[in-house]
Amino acid sequence: MQQVNLGMIGGGTVGSGVFHAWQTNGGLMAARLGVKLVFRRVAVKSFDEPRPYPIARELLTTDWQEVVNDAEIHVVIELVGGTGIAKTMVLAALARGKTVVTANKALLSAHGKELFAAAAKSGANLYYEASVCGGIPIIKSLREGFVANQFPAIYGIVNGTCNYILSRMKAEGAEFADVLADAQKHGYAETPPDLDIDGFDAQHKIGILASLAHGFWVDHHQIHTEGIRDVSKIDMEFAEKLGYTIKLLGIAKQISAKKPGVQVSVYPTLIPNAHVLASVNGVFNACFVQGDIVGDTLFYGRGAGKDATASAVLSDVADAALDLKNNAKTRVLPFVAHAWNGRVVPMDDIVSRYYVRFSVVDKPGVLAKISAIFAAAKIGISSVIQPEGHAGESVPLILMIHDASNAAMRKALAKISRLPVVKAKPVMFRVESFD
Repeated sequence: MQQVNLGMIGGGTVGSGVFHAWQTNGGLMAARLGVKLVFRRVAVKSFDEPRPYPIARELLTTDWQEVVNDAEIHVVIELVGGTGIAKTMVLAALARGKTVVTANKALLSAHGKELFAAAAKSGANLYYEASVCGGIPIIKSLREGFVANQFPAIYGIVNGTCNYILSRMKAEGAEFADVLADAQKHGYAETPPDLDIDGFDAQHKIGILASLAHGFWVDHHQIHTEGIRDVSKIDMEFAEKLGYTIKLLGIAKQISAKKPGVQVSVYPTLIPNAHVLASVNGVFNACFVQGDIVGDTLFYGRGAGKDATASAVLSDVADAALDLKNNAKTRVLPFVAHAWNGRVVPMDDIVSRYYVRFSVVDKPGVLAKISAIFAAAKIGISSVIQPEGHAGESVPLILMIHDASNAAMRKALAKISRLPVVKAKPVMFRVESFD
């Protein structure tokens, strides 16, 4: 049986998870692939750093270059994370013609073009299934399973931390800050949590999916990104009364306008309770993919964690081993640019429906003043909720808005914010109908 030697950089939570999964099912993989997979070297920060699963001491080194420069290692697994030294490591491995497997979504989001060019130059391959949605095989599905499809829309709940927080807020009627603090206490959220709750982790992931789906590498600076800090208990309550659930959604959607393109964005979204994504709760991820031929498909599973990530990493290792078994020919290229005129549509041009919550003075004529500004902007109001029983200087006023461009809404809300009867910055969330 042919043997493929593996080297891994990073032996912490995810790295030790990969090693443990290989110990558990490496024999099964060999039987299925006809290739024996053998770990030759693992680079770690220190020999005694805490890790969920042990790694054989004789395999460890603290010098990552021992992994990259070892002529006997065929596949390098990068699990360091970040966009600094990880980039140097991956480029060094590719330059030596080694296949690279990575779970690093931030690195791909920021430097994907450069990495793919380096792989092409050296004739090596770059696999990255674990970079999006953990154990869900969404990369392989877009590249291979759905190769005959165009993608009118992809909607993803791709950050488990945000989904956990929003799920608990809805189920318990709790405030954002309280759930976040508890999530940090139990290890479901990082400290600080900014990368997750401000939407940037989801931004990296939806950018990768959009690039694969639409054939041009999406610059992450062009992805409109909002987090979940503004979602409150009261918004959850009124969304439920209106028949919706609030989720942080990554969206990659074809836009047919004067200048066609793709919407790529991340923001809290009101989803109809009847839609399957509304029932994705806890730390789970899901991707709802619309293909022009296959129709609607749903991918659901754990989007993070050592075991889910290990499953995806070893899936890539298996593909890499089969490539090497077949005379080192790359069966599937890491990324193929095929839409040379592809563009990300500016957020101001995106049309949507909206949920808006105002904090206003409780007196006659307030709604008329707000409605007048929307009317002047040619923005229609579909429904109004002004609940009773709210004492104090201000009361909530909730409006559901018909289709309007983001630019028109942004300008109208800026004018409304300056009204003396409006006592706080309006809270606005978009509504997705999945039409």
